[in-house]
Amino acid sequence: MKTKKIVITGGPGTGKSSIIHELQKKGHSCLEEISRQVTLEARENGIEHMFLTEPLLFSERLLKGRESQFYEANTITTPCVFIDRGVHDVLAYMDFIGDVYPETFKNICDSLDYDHVFILKPWKEIYKSDAVRYENFEQALEIHECLVKTYEGFNYTLIDVPFDTVENRADYILNKIKAM
Repeated sequence: MKTKKIVITGGPGTGKSSIIHELQKKGHSCLEEISRQVTLEARENGIEHMFLTEPLLFSERLLKGRESQFYEANTITTPCVFIDRGVHDVLAYMDFIGDVYPETFKNICDSLDYDHVFILKPWKEIYKSDAVRYENFEQALEIHECLVKTYEGFNYTLIDVPFDTVENRADYILNKIKAM
């Protein structure tokens, strides 16, 4: 049986990581977001704001990491694996900042196919900036639109996750998957 790859995406501060942690608590296989890891590694190498100063390099590292996660998901033997952001998020963020990226970025997105994509809308009441989240809430709204446009451009049907408690949002996702 093939493991279903399920992406949970959304702009910054929408609750993706909290939902991933809740799904892990419930015993589900999950792959966590890697952008914080890339950001912290860059800082250790003297690059304070890699996404702002070297967006293409930052995006290449994210794309490579998310591509690795996709293939890692193939080795998981549970019925599904939840992934905090997919490869397509890289394109959406590059489109948000208006930067160009090589055709290979699109080719990677074309070659990797997720089974389902859940999207979380920006939620002002829970939004917080922190040391590695550069965007303000208005930018989070713009990023959301870029994510929608990118995933739909690759023919994904996005499943909106309603505002609710973390537990209820995780249950909503699980119930949707059961019904599919």
